[in-house]
Amino acid sequence: MNTLTVYRFGRVEYEDGLQLMKLFGEARRQGLCGDSLLLLEHPPILTLGRGAKRSNIVASDARLSSEGVEIFETDRGGDVTYHGPGQLVGYPIFLLPEQRHDVRRYVRDVEQCIIRTLAEYGLSSGTIPKWPGVWLGQEDSPDVRKICAIGVHLSRWLTSHGFALNVNTHLPHFELIVPCGIREAGVTSMRKELGRPVPLAEVEDKVARHFADVFELQLAEPKPLTRTVCVTLMRGRGPEARVLLLRRRPERGGFWQIVTGRLEPGEQPREAAARELFEETGLRTDVVDLEYRHAFAVGSVVPPRLVEENGFAARCSDDFQVHLGDEHDAHEWVDVPTALARLPFRGLREGVQRARRVLGG
Repeated sequence: MNTLTVYRFGRVEYEDGLQLMKLFGEARRQGLCGDSLLLLEHPPILTLGRGAKRSNIVASDARLSSEGVEIFETDRGGDVTYHGPGQLVGYPIFLLPEQRHDVRRYVRDVEQCIIRTLAEYGLSSGTIPKWPGVWLGQEDSPDVRKICAIGVHLSRWLTSHGFALNVNTHLPHFELIVPCGIREAGVTSMRKELGRPVPLAEVEDKVARHFADVFELQLAEPKPLTRTVCVTLMRGRGPEARVLLLRRRPERGGFWQIVTGRLEPGEQPREAAARELFEETGLRTDVVDLEYRHAFAVGSVVPPRLVEENGFAARCSDDFQVHLGDEHDAHEWVDVPTALARLPFRGLREGVQRARRVLGG
């Protein structure tokens, strides 16, 4: 029996999720790993499938900006879909065997995994032929409502994208769009239907088991993720606020970044953040936990090297003199817009934005 490795990433920035799909897909294509199921949450974002109509985004750009919701175009099927915290997103990266070379069967199988999961909570769900996804209620009923969106992509029987199951999702965000272009029906969540919050990890367990059963795969344990920290160091306030950027030496990539580093054995994230800040800048001070933890893949290595990172921030006086460590060959104090433009990775940019809000920069 072939294996299924289930990765539970927690929060993943949407563009980092696309990179994860790409790297896992290439590794699967080359036979460097077995089938994988990536389980994660995205920050608030509207994704447009290949058949999407921009008119199905009904909110103004100003409202989207005020609510922190972004827009992203994808290569999956379907129309407009919302992703956000409390929603379990699953990306099956499967190389379908010859006996499963049937696109409709694949979609039905993904739907069946969700239907079985919901049944464990006493929720009777099903499909509606004219509309994609998993639904509660009957097709012609006025209370028919979608609980899970399905949008898949297949290339030479290698799958990507997948499903978005509303567990504890913030449902008012669906008012920003016409979900999947369907005006005749509503949207719901497990929390709304059950009248209580539902532990996401519990749902992940059930989804993983049903994917293994439906696709006849043996569950395998993933390797633990590498744990890292990033620290945004700021000085000044208001228009005078500045962010410290460090340039990695050419042999280490040559790009600009904030303070970053790995956790040492037995070290907690806050301890690692304070240590890395001292080692890379010479500053000893307390760090502020930004409550930002996300996962991503490092570089373009196949199979990917997987990282879970915690974000922190700190302040220093205007006269602090930076003493660079061995990893960097230059530093600059720049304003926040310049920092956001220079930083090459979404997670680092998010760390800077959160630091500005928390520290009042």
